[in-house]
Amino acid sequence: MIYHDFQGLRLSALGFGTMRLPVLEDGSVNEPLTTEMVRYAMEHGVNYFDTAYPYHGGMSEVVVGKALSAYPRDSFYLATKYPGHQISASYDPAAVFEEQLKKCGVEYFDFYLLHNVYENSIKTYMDPQWGIVDYFVEQKRLGRIRHLGFSSHGGVGVLREFLDAYGDEMEFCQIQLNYLDWKLQDAKGKYELLTERGIPVWVMEPVRGGRLAKLSEEETALLKGLRPDESIPAWSFRWLQGLPNVTMVLSGMSNMEQMEDNVKTYAGEKPLTEAEKKTLADLAEGMMDAIPCTACRYCCDGCPQGLDIPMLLHTYNDLKFSPTFTVGMRIEALPEDKWPSACIGCGACAAICPQSIHIPELLREFTAALEKVPKWADLCRQREEEAARLRAQSK
Repeated sequence: MIYHDFQGLRLSALGFGTMRLPVLEDGSVNEPLTTEMVRYAMEHGVNYFDTAYPYHGGMSEVVVGKALSAYPRDSFYLATKYPGHQISASYDPAAVFEEQLKKCGVEYFDFYLLHNVYENSIKTYMDPQWGIVDYFVEQKRLGRIRHLGFSSHGGVGVLREFLDAYGDEMEFCQIQLNYLDWKLQDAKGKYELLTERGIPVWVMEPVRGGRLAKLSEEETALLKGLRPDESIPAWSFRWLQGLPNVTMVLSGMSNMEQMEDNVKTYAGEKPLTEAEKKTLADLAEGMMDAIPCTACRYCCDGCPQGLDIPMLLHTYNDLKFSPTFTVGMRIEALPEDKWPSACIGCGACAAICPQSIHIPELLREFTAALEKVPKWADLCRQREEEAARLRAQSK
């Protein structure tokens, strides 16, 4: 197992992310298989386990805590998160934190994160009436949290704003980072900002929810021709191993096969050559089906609605590749008069676009595509209902 140093701690470079644990037919976590996967991880040097309050309807913390209880407390590092990103009428960090300690069966968390500081939730995290950051800073002072950080699906601007306010308190940051999102979601800009601020990077979605683990036959043949003994998911991890500020890579493993393959990959470093990196960059370009916007912003000057057109087109590129709620969250965080639906179709933007992009038509397409993506508020409500069902089922 590859290990990285973090403030004197010896962390396995591969962490077990528990958002996608194996499940049974009724949707509940398959505890025996999860316990076996934890055992395999521990026996093969994985010592970092990442969960969160809402994962698996709130049961991930319970199942992971129970599985880890078989091992000495100082033999693993446990991380969880505060759900300030969820839409709620009020926020009570103390109540949630105490519940999490109880669910996980521990007296402290090695790592604790503010969950998804993005364009909307940053208001919650920075709102003095909730005192969220202050509360967790105090828990760290008391020793109930050993290391405090945050995760984010937000843009570079959000990271900068949050770090300007709380950077002295944040010890690490978890972002979505892989060879596709390096450009598609400007993960490059986020990585460089965090590196500049001296904040170690934790990685989530290294294989983009499995998308980068299942390439086309042609793409697979190309990579196998270069590294016959390497699995396709391993290419994503090897790419990350070339980024010196990456300390922890989390993989949401759903079965033993994924666990075994990832452990094999992290048995040693096999860095990609420059030619191999270019191959992945070319593959990523081909996956994006991107609108060729260069963000020159000529279109913005004459827009009567004041829309941030390059940002909207960039987000549409992301949605076309992967229509998930995290993309919709970015639009929902904007004032409604700045959504793509606010476009009046005047065509002033298209008339001046150097790339000859028919912007009004694309914004209409984007609006229609967003209607098919679950709203974040609806997902929060569904998660609360699912959590209640699973709690009742577990009694």
